[in-house]
Amino acid sequence: MNILFFHHNFPAQFRHIAQYFASSKDNSVVFISEHTRSDIKITGVKHYMVKAAPPKTVESASLQEFNMQLWRSEAYANALLELKKKGFKPDIIYDHPGWGSSLFVKDVFPDIPYVCFFEWYYTKGADYSFWRDANERPPSHFAQNRIRNLCQLNALSDCNAGITPTQWQRSTYPVEFKHKINVLHDGINTDYFSPAKSSEKLVISGIDLSNASEIVTYVARGLEPYRGFPQFFRSLPEILNKRKNCHIVLMGEDCTKYGEKRTDGKTYKELMLEDVPVDRSRVHFIGFRPYDEYRKLLRASSVHVYLTAPFVLSWSMLEAMSCGCLLVGSDTAPVREVIKHGENGFLFNFWDSKQLSKVVIEALSKQKSFSKIRENARRTVLEKYDLSKLLPMHESVILSALKCSSRD
Repeated sequence: MNILFFHHNFPAQFRHIAQYFASSKDNSVVFISEHTRSDIKITGVKHYMVKAAPPKTVESASLQEFNMQLWRSEAYANALLELKKKGFKPDIIYDHPGWGSSLFVKDVFPDIPYVCFFEWYYTKGADYSFWRDANERPPSHFAQNRIRNLCQLNALSDCNAGITPTQWQRSTYPVEFKHKINVLHDGINTDYFSPAKSSEKLVISGIDLSNASEIVTYVARGLEPYRGFPQFFRSLPEILNKRKNCHIVLMGEDCTKYGEKRTDGKTYKELMLEDVPVDRSRVHFIGFRPYDEYRKLLRASSVHVYLTAPFVLSWSMLEAMSCGCLLVGSDTAPVREVIKHGENGFLFNFWDSKQLSKVVIEALSKQKSFSKIRENARRTVLEKYDLSKLLPMHESVILSALKCSSRD
C-alpha cells in the first residue's frame, strides 16, 4: 500500500505512525514537508522537501497570512504533481492541514481516500481570548487566526476521517464536522519515558546537580506566556526561600513559539530576569536538549510544573507523568482532561503564582507521602496514552477511510 504523509514539519505528530506503516515491507511511505529535524530519520520513509516563500510585502498581517496559505498550498500541490509524474499514486493520504498545505489535495488526487490530523481550530473563548486584555483588542487582531481556519474548513469538508489528540482539542471544532473527528492521542513511548530503575544523579548541559536534594523542573518549547513561563518564574523566589536545598531547571528555547512576541524586542526570559530577583546559582536554564538528556531531567525531577493556556496539550506533560513525575499543573481545560487533583497530580490557578509556590512547596515537603500520586500519574499514561496501544487504533481509523471512500 502507498501511504502519503504531508505536514509543515517532519516528522512532528506523524513520527510514530509513519514509522509504524514503514515497518511493513508491503507499504511504501512518502513524507512531504516544508521543514525538518535533521536529527531524526525514519527507516523506510522517503522524505521530500518543499519550499513555500512568497515575496515580502507591506500588506496587512491577515492578508500576508492568507497569501502564505495559498503559496504553501500551491507548493505542496506542485510536489504532489511531481510525485504523480514519477508514477507514485497514493492509496491513502494523511495530512496536517493547519498551515494551509492541503487546499489542492483533492484537485491532484480527487479519488484518493483522505485523512486529516486536526490539531487546533482557533475559536473565540479559547487560547487567544484567554488573556486578560482580550476585550481591549481590535477585531483585526483576530483576523490571522480566522485565516488559519480557512484551510482547515476545506479539509473538514474534503476528508473521509479526522484525528485529534484530546477531547479538548476536538471541542474547538465546528459542531457540523465533529462527527468526522476521532479522539486519539499521538501516543507516548512509555517504555522509553519510564521511571529510573535506580536513583540517578543529574549532570546536564554542564550543570552538576548531583548533590541537589530537590529539583523542580519546567519544560516548554519556548519560554512564553502560552505555556505560563511568566507565572512560573514569579513563583520561584518563594519556592527558593522556603526550600533552601532546591534547584530549579528550565528546559526550553529563549523565544516565543506560540502567541505574540514582545513589541519591545525583549524575550520573556530577559523580562523575567529583570523583574524577578532569584538566586541564579539555583536557577538553571538549559535550552533545548536531546531526548536522552530530557528524559534524564524528568527522571531526576522532584516536582514537575506544567502550565498552559487553553490550547494544545504538550507531549511533555504526559512524558513527565510517564516518567513518574509528581506533577503540578495549571487548572485549565487541556490539563483538567488528564489531571485529577490529588489523584494523579495537583492543579492550581494559572494566574496565581503565589498559589503555585504554595502547591510546589507542599509537594516538595511531602514527596514520600505522595508516591501513590506518582504511580497514578504513570498509570494514567499507560492506560490512556500508551503508544503501543494507540498505534493500531490510528491504523484502524486511517484504513477506515479506504472503506468510506469505496462507498462514496
